[in-house]
Amino acid sequence: MAQPADRSGGLTNLQKRTLSAAVLLPVVIVAIVLGHPYFTVMVAVFAGAMAWEWTCVVAHARVSSQTSPVPVPSARGWRAIAVVTIAPAVLVVLATGLGGLATAAWIIILLGVLATGVVAWPANRPKAPWFMAGVIYVAVPVAALVAIRAEPTFGCAAVIWIIALVVAADTGGYLVGRTVGGPKLAPRISPNKTWSGLGGAVAGAALVGLLTAFVLNHTNVWMLTLISAVLGLLEQGGDLVESAFKRHFGVKDTSQIIPGHGGVLDRVDGLLAVAVAVVIANEWAGGSVLAW
Repeated sequence: MAQPADRSGGLTNLQKRTLSAAVLLPVVIVAIVLGHPYFTVMVAVFAGAMAWEWTCVVAHARVSSQTSPVPVPSARGWRAIAVVTIAPAVLVVLATGLGGLATAAWIIILLGVLATGVVAWPANRPKAPWFMAGVIYVAVPVAALVAIRAEPTFGCAAVIWIIALVVAADTGGYLVGRTVGGPKLAPRISPNKTWSGLGGAVAGAALVGLLTAFVLNHTNVWMLTLISAVLGLLEQGGDLVESAFKRHFGVKDTSQIIPGHGGVLDRVDGLLAVAVAVVIANEWAGGSVLAW
């Protein structure tokens, strides 16, 4: 069944998603191509936005058992929000000068986690561990993206491949899930997700891998296609993790910054999981996944 139009703008949710992507993707692609410092600054800005959303959700004052459209922080939550929002952005910039996810960068991130706990503990003792987890949830994946882009041979191509893969998986899952429907994937976590949508996400990611292999004249086309399909699966897993987080705190969207998508975290939840997976694979193989 087609989605009803939004009375305020006459646009369906899918149309809003498309328009948002049309505005954001060119900016993101330019920053990726230009590299440091433009890419680093962009990532730091997004890190700050994600951290702000995370802390708003954690500080959310639940007024009923129903999920609210956007998080409304309690009065006691703003102190932690102010500090935790800044932390990941600063950590990403510092980590960039230390080799992405090098040992020194890990130390800085862990120090940031401890500092966040010290700030959040007095006024938000029960939720302090959640504020601390938010620093890890945001800082590690965005530092991973910086590390991937810094790779001299395939850095730019790898980040574009990851972005395209995530967009294709998200779009494929959304379109196939709404068109085909069928059994629910995880009804208690994300009632709208279906097994058919998961298949659409994996297929979309695999298609991006196949196209990327041809564009780069990859000698092992099917290997990159398979890797992309697995990353598409992980992308959906990242989406479910964020859905579980929002459901725990009784929030529907992390914010309304991006029309059709909600917040930045709502848009890039799968990207965070994929970025970490790719940087781990790169470290394990001793080089970029695109060189396999």
